[in-house]
Amino acid sequence: MRRQVGPSALPALKIALMPAACIEIHPGAAHLPEVLAPEEQRALAAQCLAIGAGPAGWYVPRVRGGGRMRVRMVCLGRHWNARTYRYEASRSDHDGRTVLPLPANLADLASRVAAAAGMRLAPDVCILNYYQADGRMGLHQDKDERPETLDAGVPIVSLSLGDTAKFVIGGFTRQAPKTLVRLASGDGFVFGGRSRLRYHGVVSILPGTGPSGHGFAGRLNLTFRQGAA
Repeated sequence: MRRQVGPSALPALKIALMPAACIEIHPGAAHLPEVLAPEEQRALAAQCLAIGAGPAGWYVPRVRGGGRMRVRMVCLGRHWNARTYRYEASRSDHDGRTVLPLPANLADLASRVAAAAGMRLAPDVCILNYYQADGRMGLHQDKDERPETLDAGVPIVSLSLGDTAKFVIGGFTRQAPKTLVRLASGDGFVFGGRSRLRYHGVVSILPGTGPSGHGFAGRLNLTFRQGAA
């Protein structure tokens, strides 16, 4: 088996895509249920768990003001600093470790999921989030990438593993009406174009809803972005 060169020394797993429905939530925002087959989910989960358990692995970010986020995180390619809202090469807001590279197989997977939704993505960063039963993510915009990336509407790709998440996506203000989407294990969600800066978040996790045999409890989420360098 070919092996990924880099600190994680992880196998460069090749993950295929299932033929998936593409459900438009808003123009430029699409839900792709079951885009990953069960065996592909298990392989991806194993790779993510190995990354999280290794050097520069899981940590709980502290935001401006000192509050702790309700999720464990690890960044690949570039580190997202939760205090400055900037990308950087090392985890200066936590332990100073150098960020692990983004494995080529994960970047390729994200590009193919974006293509399945009719968009293009060449990611340079992946943020892995590990939600436990009480995990959540407040309503926010992903707007820390380069201005030309945002102006072009280059999409964000999200992949879910494990327990189902109650995900909401709204408009361009916090007060705008929101749509609830249940993201189950193996689901993809892509938002770009006119929807790139919509507010979104994770209201809650539904414990015990994930498939057995994945090797973890809770939810893993991978979000891929372009323009973080």
